Amino acid sequence: MAYLDNIQTFVRVFELGNMSAAARDLRISAAVASSRISQLEDHLGVRLFQRTTRLLNATEQGNTFYKGALKILEAVEEAEADINDITRSPRGTLYVAAPLGVGQTFIAPAVPKFHETYPLINIRLRLSDRKLDLAAEGLDAAFFLGVPQDSNLRIRKIADCPRLLCASPRYIEKRGMPTSSDELKTDAHDCLNLRYPGAPEFQWPLQTPEGTKRVTVSGPYETDHGEILTNWALEGYGIILKPVFEVAEHLASGRLVPVLEHEPPLPIQLACLYMHRRRQDPKARLFIDFMVEHITANIAT
Repeated sequence: MAYLDNIQTFVRVFELGNMSAAARDLRISAAVASSRISQLEDHLGVRLFQRTTRLLNATEQGNTFYKGALKILEAVEEAEADINDITRSPRGTLYVAAPLGVGQTFIAPAVPKFHETYPLINIRLRLSDRKLDLAAEGLDAAFFLGVPQDSNLRIRKIADCPRLLCASPRYIEKRGMPTSSDELKTDAHDCLNLRYPGAPEFQWPLQTPEGTKRVTVSGPYETDHGEILTNWALEGYGIILKPVFEVAEHLASGRLVPVLEHEPPLPIQLACLYMHRRRQDPKARLFIDFMVEHITANIAT
């Protein structure tokens, strides 16, 4: 098992490009991670990484060994999956990610219930609105709003989520209620947007009497954190586009009000992404099935 631990540590250091980040991800100390890499290098008789005070780069041998190491870990996962199927007691750790709104509303509340049903499966949940790389970040599954661009992933659609434009009554009192989506393209209104590195230009797809219109919008603020975006809207700083489930509580209390109800946004797909493998890990399949059933039951209420 020590050699396998060394390989797993090498893979995470390679993927994250940082010894400390890999150690945190594996819940070990940086010293232990460094020791495991050194042991692996001694065993192989090669240098896997070039280390400087600031950078950690894989050598040619490191790049070659990474490809084989992935196959080793996948083979072990498949063997464990076979055993889990036989014993009918899946065990191990799952690394799962979700956007903040989806995670807070649906995933996080159901994780303890899942663990009660399957006490041998541990869940490591990461919530982030930024774009994620499942392979590079070692994720078993990632819930997603929108249409993924990576064709190497499997996708399981869960639901089409209605969306709306909304703002606070304070904002409407100050700037007026827009009567047409064309007004969003002018300085008459501020649109608050979710943006992360590599995100495309902002276009809100609205359903108009003339058909779908993609409206290019802008505003004084943008962030990669969906909850901050909602807070800005609550404080009267602009109009936001949100899935209804994320702002339902604020709509019910009157802290946010719908905008341009006659030109609503297109719904957005909620789905779960996972890696292509010859055989899906039983514990991942159980978790995804559990969450799909939970989300489907609660998104309609």
